[in-house]
Amino acid sequence: MFYRRKLILALLQVFGGKLPQINLYKLLLIISKQQQKPEYDFVPYMYGCYSFSLNADLETMIKKDMITQGNDKSFHKVGNKNYLSDLKDSDKKNLLSIHGSFAKKTSDDLIRYTYLNYPYTAIRSSIAEKLLSKKELEKVKTFKPFSTETILFTIGYEGISLEEYFNRLIKNDVKVLVDVRNNPLSMKFGFSKNQLKKYCEKLYIEYIHIPEVGIQPEFRKELNEQSDYDKLFIDYQKNNLSKTISYQQDIFNLLKTRNRIALTCFEANICMCHRKHLAEAITKLPEWNYELKHI
Repeated sequence: MFYRRKLILALLQVFGGKLPQINLYKLLLIISKQQQKPEYDFVPYMYGCYSFSLNADLETMIKKDMITQGNDKSFHKVGNKNYLSDLKDSDKKNLLSIHGSFAKKTSDDLIRYTYLNYPYTAIRSSIAEKLLSKKELEKVKTFKPFSTETILFTIGYEGISLEEYFNRLIKNDVKVLVDVRNNPLSMKFGFSKNQLKKYCEKLYIEYIHIPEVGIQPEFRKELNEQSDYDKLFIDYQKNNLSKTISYQQDIFNLLKTRNRIALTCFEANICMCHRKHLAEAITKLPEWNYELKHI
């Protein structure tokens, strides 16, 4: 069993085998902030912190009869196995400490605590005004990204969670995500086209796929050294970029309209991804007078 799922079961165990859904999310946020390498990352959402990965794990755990969910949305641990003993000492200590601090708190108390201590998670909350004072709301607003600058971003999802990926987009106030993969499928959770589009919509980011400016999978084989990538991109510039100027212009027009858009592909290292060369081609179009930024 994945360690992160043992953490969920141990948390339920410590809190008597049952937790309301919103409490579970908030408590796991607090735990993650205390971990050197968090098991879950979170994005700001309707009721504060949310994790698509955590939600997927919970759905899987229900199917595997590890937990159940009642009509009141509370999660219940199945069985009597002691998962607390399976945790690292640091996580075990944190869970027991968190139980001591929050066992008698209401859901509103817990939500308020996370909003005050991690205000970024509250920037899209629909209930913040109900729980926070005017002064506290003003503090939350300072964490809400906003910019009038027109910037073309690029981002790769290699090596980061879906939530960290979206946080980079949110913190840079990206309005539109342009998927420039030729084949938008991924073994990594959340990054295949349909999933990514769905999650973008939940976070008010428009998703557009332009496969024509991507590199077909058969050309991406045997890429072991930077020199292999350099040869690939020379061919890409000659046989793709020179023939897809209309699509590049479409992306540029989108940038001028929406101000902050991001080109996305897989590789973390921009020098190993075609999005670098695509972005640079766009900067050479007539009327370009903006910033290009890799995040």
